[in-house]
Parts: sequence; structure tokens; C-alpha cells
Amino acid sequence: MNIIIPMAGMGTRMRPHTLTVPKPLIELAGKTIVHRLVEGIAGVCEEKIDEIAFVIGDFGKDVENQLVEIAKNVGANGKIYYQKEALGTAHAVWCAAPALKGKTVVAFADTLFYADFKINIEADSIIWVKKVENPKAYGVVKTNEEGIIDEFVEKPEEFVSDLAIIGIYYFNEGDKLRQELDNIIDNDIRKSGEYQLTTALENLRLKGFKFVPGAVDEWLDCGNKDITVETHQRILARTKGAASVAKSAFISNSVINEPCFIGENVKIENSIIGPFVSIGAKSYVSDSIIKNSVIQKETILENALLSDSMIGSYVKFKGKKLDLSIGDYNHYEIK
Repeated sequence: MNIIIPMAGMGTRMRPHTLTVPKPLIELAGKTIVHRLVEGIAGVCEEKIDEIAFVIGDFGKDVENQLVEIAKNVGANGKIYYQKEALGTAHAVWCAAPALKGKTVVAFADTLFYADFKINIEADSIIWVKKVENPKAYGVVKTNEEGIIDEFVEKPEEFVSDLAIIGIYYFNEGDKLRQELDNIIDNDIRKSGEYQLTTALENLRLKGFKFVPGAVDEWLDCGNKDITVETHQRILARTKGAASVAKSAFISNSVINEPCFIGENVKIENSIIGPFVSIGAKSYVSDSIIKNSVIQKETILENALLSDSMIGSYVKFKGKKLDLSIGDYNHYEIK
């Protein structure tokens, strides 16, 4: 089985956090978003994963090596493909066309999920969905009385269905999807100026491909800062109240309210941390109260009163309670 993970987007809704780090490589509770996605897919696959194809922009060799290592962690061969121009979801998958063969999973990298099932590899295709309150913002599916998907609609203006496509797909024959993508690109078939994956899915359906919806227990988005903080909270909530504290962390005169993640060589003094806080490696926190927040690596926080915040790497902050969204390498001092 192959897995294709398109992740070349600029992550503009997550700025400033994505100015120096691609969104899928932002860490939540000690693991990057894409690492958690790969582990989630591996958990529902009974077949061996042969290749994980990462579709990226110009992220640099360090990022490429990190992605290859993530693939190795689940026993797969990691390969890098490039999307040089943002031309839509169908184009993003098409950029990894050599990986579209045999049993294939396509998973977009800003989606995390929890599910208690194994992929039915005999199905023509499975499209994972979740009921949403505002289907206008998503691609949605309609199903018939037999539970088979009979229509795909991209961001419907009028109500069609509340079953939103979460961005994870299984194809028994990836080659057929590749043929449809070739057709869309070759004939310049676009919607709203972009090549849409739902166009390929609808073409396959009309040719007799049977799509069935797959339900997930929980769908976690990482679209912007506030949603990502909520997703981080749900990740920690699933640790069942545990506090993960690295052995190399130094904690003095402080309280850690579970669940939390405290990384390697973190130093915490005279502070109350948690619940739902992650602090990245080599960070320093003193005289602070922090809850429901994500702190990246090598950041210094002093006299901070933080909640519902997301702080990048290499930040220096001294101040009072604020709802923050500070990117990497910023220095702040409030007197």
C-alpha cells in the first residue's frame, strides 16, 4: 500500500507560525502534525505500507530528511515530490502520480483523526467524512439508500449534505485515480480556477467506481491558531490525564497539572503549568502561569500569564496575560 500526503500549502491561516516552519511540521505534544497523521493512517492499515509520498514545496533538505525519517518509523520508504504552484487538490495529488498504483491512501496533512477500525481493502474506495454544522466550507458527499456515495459537491452554496470530506481517501486501484487526474490536468478542467479532487471522484463514480463513506470517531483540524490549540487540547486529553515529562527536564518549586507534555532539557521554575500545555525542548519558564497553550522549542517565558496561546520557537517573552500568537524568532518584553 502507498500513502500520498500533499503538504505544499503555504499555511497562510497559521501565520506567523508558518513563516519559518511548514504547517505540517509544527509540533503538538512532542510530535509534528504530519508525524501524527502518518501514525494514524498506519494504525488503520492492516497491509504493509510500502511508500509514503510527501508532496511539498521548497522546504529544504532538512525538512525532506525529517519526512523520510517519519516514513521509516512506520517501516515505509519515504519519497519526496514537489508541487511548485498551488493549483488545487487534484493537482497536489497528481504531483505524486508515480505513487498512484495499487492500493493507495491519500491524506491531506492538515487533518488528524482518531478511529477504531481497519481499512476494508476490498472496497473500491472509502471517503472518510464527518458531520459538520457549516457544510458550505467543505467538499461534501450524498449517499443513497444503500449507503453508497452518489454525489460529490465542492463547497455547496445551498444545502446538499452535512457529511464533510475530511481529507482522507482510500483507493483499491490508485491507477484509475491517476488516469482521471491525468484527464483533468491534460484538458484543463478547473473549478474556481483550480483542479479539484472532487472532480476526479465524480468522474470515477460515473464510470461505476463505488465509493462508501467511512466514519471517524474524531476529526481534528489544524487550520488556524485557535483551532490548532483546540486540537492540541484533544491530543493531550487522550493521554488520559498523564503528564509526559522528559527525564532531562528540570522542574523547581512548580506544579504540573495533567495532562501536559514537557520536552527534553526544559527548565521550569516558580510556575504553574497546565492543564493542556506543551513545552518544547530547551525552553525556559519562570514565575508564570500557563494553561491550554503550545510552546515550541528554545523559548524563554518570564512573568507570563498565558491561556489559549501558541508561542513559536526562539521567542523571548516577558509580560502579563495575553491571548498570543507569536511566530518564531520574535523577542517581546513588556515593562
